[in-house]
Amino acid sequence: MRTFFLPPEQWQAPYLLEGQEARHLVKVLRARAGDSLRLLDGRGREGVFRITATEKHRVLLEPVQLSEHAPPSSSTVLALGWGKSVRRGWLLEKAVELEAGGIWLWQADRSQSRVPEDVKDSWESQMIAGAKQSLNPWLPELKTLPGGAEELAAHAADFDRAFLLWEGQSPSALLAPPSLGQQGRTLFVVGPEGGFSENEVATLTAAGITPVSLGRRILRWETAALLCLGLDWWHRELHTAMQSAEQRCGETA
Repeated sequence: MRTFFLPPEQWQAPYLLEGQEARHLVKVLRARAGDSLRLLDGRGREGVFRITATEKHRVLLEPVQLSEHAPPSSSTVLALGWGKSVRRGWLLEKAVELEAGGIWLWQADRSQSRVPEDVKDSWESQMIAGAKQSLNPWLPELKTLPGGAEELAAHAADFDRAFLLWEGQSPSALLAPPSLGQQGRTLFVVGPEGGFSENEVATLTAAGITPVSLGRRILRWETAALLCLGLDWWHRELHTAMQSAEQRCGETA
């Protein structure tokens, strides 16, 4: 079943799919009245809908089945040092697939340019593409932090655990499984392609953010970011599978 995105403020009767989503459905997929599709709103709501009518720039829908997903019990925020990178859009999609709770783009001393004050529509579109592909009903919180390391450090107390992906002058402790997949909020801070400045390291570690290593190789920032999200996602999935197995054993005991 084809999946489309309906903004949360439009999730109400009469249900209308408009703009690019409607044009793609009508012009490219040639959908007609009576066809079915799935909608997500990025805030935990999902539904199967039937098309009742199509127009040039909008599609009229009636709900067949509506459901709401509870917010995740754990949330992972990825704070990325800002940089001009053609790989940013790819990473935004993958972050949605791996169920990141937030993507923060922060101004680093070695950023190649200034981070925009506001989130761009194109970034949100890339995350929506990831949600539709993976059927993730929750979009990450996307925001920019133009205040740099100081602004980022001010948020550290909001997390149950926070990690700085920095090798430093001496080997840091490896990011270990006991630190991953836990309940609560986790923050991963990744520097820009030029790395962290000494002042940023001092500011972030003083805020209680723990330096950790991902191994002996020097990883690109998007590789480090994806690895953090992948490890955390895997351990959350493993924890969920173990809970399900224990529940089944209890029911058959």
